[in-house]
Amino acid sequence: MTGKIIKGIAGFYYVHDGKETVYQCKAKGIFRNRKIKPLVGDNVEFSVLDPVDKEGNIEEILPRKNSLIRPAVANIDQAVVLFALADPKPNLHLLDRFLVMMEKAGVPVQICFNKLDLCTEKESEEYQKIYKDAGYTVHPLSVKEGIGTEWIARALWGKTTVLAGPSGVGKSSLTNRLQPEAGMETGKISEKIRRGKHTTRHSQLIYVEEDTYLLDTPGFSSLLVDAVEPEELQMYFPEFSRFTDACRFLGCVHIGERVCGVKEAVELGKVSKSRYENYCLIYQELKDKRRYS
Repeated sequence: MTGKIIKGIAGFYYVHDGKETVYQCKAKGIFRNRKIKPLVGDNVEFSVLDPVDKEGNIEEILPRKNSLIRPAVANIDQAVVLFALADPKPNLHLLDRFLVMMEKAGVPVQICFNKLDLCTEKESEEYQKIYKDAGYTVHPLSVKEGIGTEWIARALWGKTTVLAGPSGVGKSSLTNRLQPEAGMETGKISEKIRRGKHTTRHSQLIYVEEDTYLLDTPGFSSLLVDAVEPEELQMYFPEFSRFTDACRFLGCVHIGERVCGVKEAVELGKVSKSRYENYCLIYQELKDKRRYS
């Protein structure tokens, strides 16, 4: 049989058969010998050992389309990153770090700003503009009021999507709106492995409908940007590329150079000041890391 790993805890992997059944599986020792660790999102071939208790063995991990380190997941088609417009106000530095990670991994991102009902229209439009101007798709919404959520179901169909964002922004509410049985499914797995239902340190894929999965990730308060060289960071701020032809020097990193198209674009308001400032902070962090490593 074939299926998809939707959760992995303490050496057990929970494999969804693509219909309605989840099997608790162990991975064969051959994977350890090959130094291959099964990931949430892996498509696998598995055998059923006990059809009553729904237990099995993973026989083969099928080729991966991609994989991420944080969260540790494979075969992702897109990411939906959710931040609140208020309560709490959006941490744009954290958002920009997440976008760098997804750009590096080549994963398309859609940005959602929740709690539209708690801020003014002007505030909402200012946040949206920053990221629309950077080339991202941005959706304002209020999960509580049911405003703007209808597009998400369409955007998720037929894809495996990472839903990410800090704690308190409405991820659980959005997940429950998209798949009301998500809590029930989590509860079944928790009961089977004798863990609490609110264990949020593990990522879990939630089956929405045929070929459609949503990865509910633990809330993050900080993100480490690694495996990126300081000089390549500018590649992950896509709006910069429109202005690099005006840079005097080849290899300009848009920090200390006097004649720089990107810095000029920031001064003219064509590149967001907050985006540029966060770029400078991450660039310096990467330089310091290389210096002391």
